[in-house]
Amino acid sequence: MKLLDTLNWRYATKKMNGTEISKEKVENILEAIRLSASSFGLQPYKIIVVKNKEIRKELQVAAFNQTQITDASHLLVFAAYTGITEQHAEDFVQLHARVKNVSADSLSSLKNMLIDRIVPRGDEANFNWAARQAYIALGTGLIAAAAEEVDATPMEGFVPDEFDRILGLKEKGLKSVVLLALGYRDAANDYLVNVPKVRQDSKDLFIFVD
Repeated sequence: MKLLDTLNWRYATKKMNGTEISKEKVENILEAIRLSASSFGLQPYKIIVVKNKEIRKELQVAAFNQTQITDASHLLVFAAYTGITEQHAEDFVQLHARVKNVSADSLSSLKNMLIDRIVPRGDEANFNWAARQAYIALGTGLIAAAAEEVDATPMEGFVPDEFDRILGLKEKGLKSVVLLALGYRDAANDYLVNVPKVRQDSKDLFIFVD
């Protein structure tokens, strides 16, 4: 499918049929998320890929019993760093050095910029920033899933503290911010499957400054 056809095909699936997504499709979606745009390229978040059905049953309770949690093939939990530290800056510089095959010392200006500009903003500001970065990755995941003809449901209706407890995220310096259920639509039982997509007209949505 072409991109616009793909975007018209996708919708926030309300009822999934439990069919498992192929390993190749899952890997392609995850790789697209890995390549998603990110400020400074820092990617201040992790994506927890939950396939275990028993754990997803626990998570479902903390997501107001929404069926996509358990009927999906995979559940992605986007979790943002609760703060940005000097260690994050150091790890990021080491990654740059390894990928670009240069010395870490040659990247001192990048490291200093992160330490001087990002870290001092404080944990709350940096968590909010990291959460917004995670949403960019979420958007990439939605489009990538549609490109693979995999249904996807972005979900904010859950109790983050409970997800964090079940998945042990607090100990990792992470807090869950948004979910993405991946699977296949139950066309016979999903009331939205044939409902036209409702979006603003272009003339109402876009403001052009020529």
